[in-house]
Amino acid sequence: MSGVLRPARDSDRDLVLPWRNHPSVRAVSLTTHEIQPAEHAAWWARRSGDVLIYEEDGVPAGVVIFNDSIWSFYLDVEGLGPRLLPAWMRLEKEAVEYAFGPLGLDTLGGETLADNTQVLALHRRFGFRETRRYERLVDGVPKTVVWTERNR
Repeated sequence: MSGVLRPARDSDRDLVLPWRNHPSVRAVSLTTHEIQPAEHAAWWARRSGDVLIYEEDGVPAGVVIFNDSIWSFYLDVEGLGPRLLPAWMRLEKEAVEYAFGPLGLDTLGGETLADNTQVLALHRRFGFRETRRYERLVDGVPKTVVWTERNR
């Protein structure tokens, strides 16, 4: 199996909303409410140029979002099923290569909820290091956020 990142197309907009609204994705996101189609469409209109689609063997399976040197991602949990962990690893590898290749970044960082231990472990595996922890309100609830980053 192989993974690849490609720029998002308008036809991807409605495909990725159920991925983002999956309960396990919302549970580890910095915004946990179920995103409605109109809210998603407005976000897509503003941000789709920052969105890459991760494809697993030619099938869309995830999203990577770059906001300057900050990144975030989520996967099609339902569609990937037991292939989720290997896809996570391939997505992270592709995203890091993209950040330091085509984007030309020197540093890449992101926020992860402290209780999302699986993603924090994955980041460590790919050379990210924790640089700070802080509290952030997530839908009105204070949560500990871990900032991780890595250099080229």
